[in-house]
Amino acid sequence: MNVVRKCKEVSGFKLYAFCLMTNHVHMLIQAGDEPLEIVFRRIGSSFVKWYNQKYERTGHLFQDRYRSENVENERYFMTVLRYILQNPMKAGLESSPGKYKWTSYRAYEKGIGSITDTEYAESIFGSRDNLLTFCKEENDDTVPDEDDYAWRIKDDQAIDIMKQISNCSSVSEFQLLDRKIQKNYVRDMFLEKLSVKQISRITGMPRTTVDREVKRIDPAALLERKSIQFHESDESAFTYGDDEIW
Repeated sequence: MNVVRKCKEVSGFKLYAFCLMTNHVHMLIQAGDEPLEIVFRRIGSSFVKWYNQKYERTGHLFQDRYRSENVENERYFMTVLRYILQNPMKAGLESSPGKYKWTSYRAYEKGIGSITDTEYAESIFGSRDNLLTFCKEENDDTVPDEDDYAWRIKDDQAIDIMKQISNCSSVSEFQLLDRKIQKNYVRDMFLEKLSVKQISRITGMPRTTVDREVKRIDPAALLERKSIQFHESDESAFTYGDDEIW
């Protein structure tokens, strides 16, 4: 976040929302003095330099260049904003928006911090309360997300995982199982890092049902699902406070 803040000062972009996940980041950005290509080149090169020095490694850190999509109207802006702020909840890292530390949600909820530009979004909704109500709503928002990218678990791998867990290798076989057993397996598959969309696709279960079962998973088990574990010594390396950033 220190890198993003410094690059923001140089590049002059607006940052309407961000969410740091365990192996990628979502950002809702309006370019300013520099085009996005240069913005992300600045952020990427600065972060990789810091990361490689800290962890005594060399070489590339990111698998691919950034991916972007134009947000061409206010309605889609609202959808993307909610998608980003709900991403940790849908990935099982929090039970409701705002509990996960590494997003812009706190900036909108509490009105503190300096890195998220909240004024434009609040003007669209008319008030902060209206914005937060919208961001808490259950939805089936569709925007390009991690399910579409190569670094996610492929469906053939996902089916292998489903077979290991349930002894089923197809939708038809899974649908023959007892409903209660199906739900237990769904939770097990999510803990093996399959996404909600993917589980729905390979099992034939409605996405809303899968999402409901995922939300029933013990939070302690969800913590184990994260692909990167930080230790107390890592936290001490950060030189800022929450209020300063959010």
